[in-house]
Amino acid sequence: MASQKAIDNAARLRYVRAIERFHKSITSYLASTAALTREGYDKKIDSGLKILQRVEEIALYKGDLQELQKLVQKMISYKESDKEIGEIKEDILYLSNQLEKTKNARRYKKEKHSRSIYEEWE
Repeated sequence: MASQKAIDNAARLRYVRAIERFHKSITSYLASTAALTREGYDKKIDSGLKILQRVEEIALYKGDLQELQKLVQKMISYKESDKEIGEIKEDILYLSNQLEKTKNARRYKKEKHSRSIYEEWE
């Protein structure tokens, strides 16, 4: 029998993958569609929500995941707003890019002044 911790971890992972899938779906739609319309955006949100609603929402504690969760909520809230699709596209793609930049900043760290580390050895 699986422990409760393993069940909770599996549910959390399922939720994280669902919001990542939703996010990627919407951002790729906004970035690659030539004839962008408000109706198309709303339809894409509705189809993404079907996937997202099948998974139970779980509290996330990691910073990047919380930011992703906020971005997904913002994408959903734009469905009811009266903003133009161009503004929505610009805002979502900007926030998505900022999220990716924070993830990559942690992953790749450039060491500045790498020679100065070895100067004391001489």
